[in-house]
Amino acid sequence: MSSATDTSSTRPPATSADVVRQVVVLVSAVLAVVLAAVGSGAFGGTSVADAAGGALSATATTVAPATTAFSIWSVIYLGLIAYAVYQALPAQRATTRHRRLGYWVAASMLLNAGWLFAAVQLGSVWLAAAVIVVLVLVLARIFVICFHTASGGWVDAIVTDGTLGLYLGWVSVATVANIAAALVDSGFDGFDFTAGFWSAVVLGFAALVGVALAFAGRGRIAPALSLSWGLAWIAVGRLTGEPENAVAGVAAIVASAVVLVVTIAVRAARGRVNATESLRR
Repeated sequence: MSSATDTSSTRPPATSADVVRQVVVLVSAVLAVVLAAVGSGAFGGTSVADAAGGALSATATTVAPATTAFSIWSVIYLGLIAYAVYQALPAQRATTRHRRLGYWVAASMLLNAGWLFAAVQLGSVWLAAAVIVVLVLVLARIFVICFHTASGGWVDAIVTDGTLGLYLGWVSVATVANIAAALVDSGFDGFDFTAGFWSAVVLGFAALVGVALAFAGRGRIAPALSLSWGLAWIAVGRLTGEPENAVAGVAAIVASAVVLVVTIAVRAARGRVNATESLRR
């Protein structure tokens, strides 16, 4: 991420379209938080854990994170509200970064609401899986935009890059868990391979996603933190809860460690390169 910032001398003037974009992001954030509360069962009714006959609960498959893992949504939603407010400030109205990010972030929040509708209201695990795949692709696009646009300082880095990075990392884990839940709910028997084997394969793929994000983002920490968080809670769920599966638990621990170690290594290597380049100037 470049440390450069937009300046008043180079920034194009704000337009009415910028105001519309800011309002759309704000409204999308409020809608996402309200629907998340509904989906959690805060106002009564069916919760995500009970939806679709429990197919999306923490005990539905061997790659489902333990219940505590989902507390990360509180941090993500708080960050999304902070981002929505931050991007709505007059100073951010015409910045290149938020012009490029705005509607993509709004789309991600509406897709998240759509996932809750598919899972809780319709009880369709496969429709929810389709929605979350689109969501993770949108978040990947956001990740690329964040990387290729200049931040406006440390507040922007935390509110924008931090929040959206956590969002991407966690949804990456949730996508894996959702697809696995859909397969199990449909009666997939694993072609006679054990649940531990398939869990190791799936968790290995999740680790590869984390490694790819580490290299693509040059060691950005936020996606790695939430991805590793999710993987770690899969390990807790399999080693201490139901369904118990030692192979899946160990695979999740290894996957979580790989994501963190590779990300830190890439970040450290990037830091050494930057230091060397600075000395040469």
